[in-house]
Amino acid sequence: MEVVGPQGQLTVKFPAYIVTQYDEPDRKVTISVADPEIKHQKSMWGTMRSHVQNSVSGVSEGHICILRLVGVGYRATIEDKAITKKPEYEGQKFVSLKLGFAHPVELGVPKGVKATVPQPTRILLEGPEKHDITQFAADIRKWRRPEPYKGKGIFVNDETIRLKAKKIK
Repeated sequence: MEVVGPQGQLTVKFPAYIVTQYDEPDRKVTISVADPEIKHQKSMWGTMRSHVQNSVSGVSEGHICILRLVGVGYRATIEDKAITKKPEYEGQKFVSLKLGFAHPVELGVPKGVKATVPQPTRILLEGPEKHDITQFAADIRKWRRPEPYKGKGIFVNDETIRLKAKKIK
């Protein structure tokens, strides 16, 4: 099934047991399964509906993921060239992170994802494909996960952590 909108075009692939019907006048997609008695088919019913919904909202509105860098000296920039990496495609941008290491961390922005840095401690990821955006956010977060004692790290969207008390003997 193909979904087309102002943000782009996405294709959703269905397993053979998923049946789709498109109602042209109402502009509705109905998703059902071949045999609702089989547990696996029944469980994939809602999952495939969710994939279609994410694709439709992605091409019509787009998906956004905001990353917050919390820590002294943690900052991000968007670069046209990287020192340590080669571009995978023409015109690829790179996210350069300073996270307390002796070297900057450089990550190539995947195709279909637009990365901007409105503030040095914020990264804004936008695009039509939700999976690509959240996967790239997870790759960035992997470098400094939020830690519970000082509350430093890279936070994705509205993520919060409860701080632990110091261990006193």
